[in-house]
Amino acid sequence: MQSFFLFAWQSLPELLHGTEFTLVIWVISVSFGFFFGLSLAVMRVYGNRLSYALSTGYIELIRGTPMLVQMFIVYLGLPEVGIVLSPVTAAVVAIGLNTAAYQAEYFRGGIRSIRSGQMIAARAIGMSRRQGILYIILPQALRIALPQWSNEVILELKYTSIAFAISVPELMGQAKVIGADTFRYFQIFLVAAAIYLVLVGIVTRVLGIVEKRFALKT
Repeated sequence: MQSFFLFAWQSLPELLHGTEFTLVIWVISVSFGFFFGLSLAVMRVYGNRLSYALSTGYIELIRGTPMLVQMFIVYLGLPEVGIVLSPVTAAVVAIGLNTAAYQAEYFRGGIRSIRSGQMIAARAIGMSRRQGILYIILPQALRIALPQWSNEVILELKYTSIAFAISVPELMGQAKVIGADTFRYFQIFLVAAAIYLVLVGIVTRVLGIVEKRFALKT
C-alpha cells in the first residue's frame, strides 16, 4: 500500500499536467457546443424547411455515429482534403461538434415546453419574432433544460478521455504513457480514475448550485 501511494505521488505532476489539457478541451468544447447547439435548436423549431432539414440531418448524423469515429475523421480524415489540425484542436472540434447535437435536443425540448401563447403575447405587445425568441422563449427554455444540460456537461468531461486515441496528452493519455513506462497500468489508471472522480464531483456540486439558483419556481 505504501508503494502505491508513493507511486501515485510521483506520478501526480504528469497526471495534473494532463488534467490541464482535459479541462481546456472540456471547457472550449462545451462552450462551442452550447452556442452551436442553441442555434441548431432554434433552427429546428423556428426555422424554415431548409434550416429544419439541415439542423435535423446534422443532429441525427452526429447522434447516430460514435464520437471516436468522428474524432478520427476530423484528425485523420480532414488532412486528405487539405485541413490539418493539431491533436488538441481536432479533439476540441470533434467533441464540440458532438456535444452540440445533444445539447440542441435538450434546448429543443425546453423550447417546446413553452406555451405557444407566450410568443403570441410577445408579438401582441410589439415584439418581433426574433425578439420574442430571444427575450421571452429562450430564457425560460434554458432554465427548463438546465438539469438535462448539466448531465451532458458532466458526460463531456469524462468523454474527453477518448482524446488519448489521437495522441492528446490529456489525463488519460498521460496515464497511458506512465503505464507503458512502468507497467503499472492498474495503479496508474486507478489514480487517473480518482482524479476524474474529484473533477466530476466538483462540477456536479457547482452545477447543482446553478440549478437551484436558476430553477423555475412552480
